[in-house]
Amino acid sequence: MAFSRREFITTAVLGSLSLSVDAQEPKEKASKVRQTMTTGPYPRPVIICAANGLNYLDDAYAFLKNGGDTLDAALRVVKGPEDDPNDDSVGLGGLPNEEGVVELDSCCMHGPTRRAGSVGGVRNIKNVSQVAKSVMAHTGHVMLVGEGAERFAVAQGFSRENLLTEHSRKIWLLWKETHSDWWGPGLANPNWKKRVKPGSPQSEEWQMKIKRMEEVAADLGIEPGLRMCAIRKVIFPPTGTIHCSALNDKGEISGSTTTSGLAWKIPGRVGDSPIIGAGCYTDQDVGSAGATGSGEENIKVAGAHTIIENMRRGMSPLDAGMDALKRIARNYNGDKDRLKYTDMTYYVLRKDGAWAGVSLWEGYEADKPHRIAVHDGTKRAEKTANLFPGFSQAWPPTPGSLVY
Repeated sequence: MAFSRREFITTAVLGSLSLSVDAQEPKEKASKVRQTMTTGPYPRPVIICAANGLNYLDDAYAFLKNGGDTLDAALRVVKGPEDDPNDDSVGLGGLPNEEGVVELDSCCMHGPTRRAGSVGGVRNIKNVSQVAKSVMAHTGHVMLVGEGAERFAVAQGFSRENLLTEHSRKIWLLWKETHSDWWGPGLANPNWKKRVKPGSPQSEEWQMKIKRMEEVAADLGIEPGLRMCAIRKVIFPPTGTIHCSALNDKGEISGSTTTSGLAWKIPGRVGDSPIIGAGCYTDQDVGSAGATGSGEENIKVAGAHTIIENMRRGMSPLDAGMDALKRIARNYNGDKDRLKYTDMTYYVLRKDGAWAGVSLWEGYEADKPHRIAVHDGTKRAEKTANLFPGFSQAWPPTPGSLVY
């Protein structure tokens, strides 16, 4: 999506949101979701996933319906974005770390055999979700990381390839030349500072920085229609990921999560996606859950495991997911100045076929609501039920404009 300079400044840099983070019921549309998700019986098979997996559901659903394994069905979905060079949040074309190297993370859990596999910080291997399955199937370990995981993948027959596309490389160069000093205190740090208010001298300086970034983007050869989108990714590093859970008609269930992680991260940073119990958790007795969003926040609440344990105690998929979101909010004592800079989406599938998609906020922008993709005989993408009204703002808050 192309952003005009005015739109970018107004909505992404200088806009302020009047958001309340007091605990409350989701809006009316969420109440309707609650009603439809708590009355059975539910159709099976069913596959749920993040919205970027929508186009890959038909093939996976047909495979599952014809007797295919649940984990293999989930992996068919997540492989699509991994192979897509235009999806810069997963696999080939993923946005790199601060050194310009793409590092990938993934995990999977196979409900019928109660096994798991995981890899973190993997370079040069495109389909790390498949590597995670190989760890599960061919080793006595659960998790391999870094160089060791890459060597294992090659031994298993995976090919090394350069994962940095020309488009991603140019965005990385734009970050290097204009913005590579933004790392600073995180939201949980007591020294975290509030975002500068619109109209202050710092905001005028920030508009000049945007103009300078446009000039550098032009010099790097980034197409005019893609420049503001690239600038946005430089300023507000994407956290994109895909999760998928699959349930067959026999009640067998599996899940997988895969990602290229936070853009411009410190080399070696690992988020929630390869962490069993955070980015993905499957229990054959209960169901499967996964996450996209702020990996650091999800790790701290062990989100996927928390959701499964909530359902084990009798909560619906919707209530189980909402409770995990409330734990994230609790970690910041409901401080809206901090919470609005983080977001989380959970994808929840119970073994009887009931499912829910829940998110901390409605979306990143008014025209970008959080969605969950579903196929239970009918393929569709539906809005998530949100804990708080309004839209999150990307982290970090107006880099270079913090008041110290």
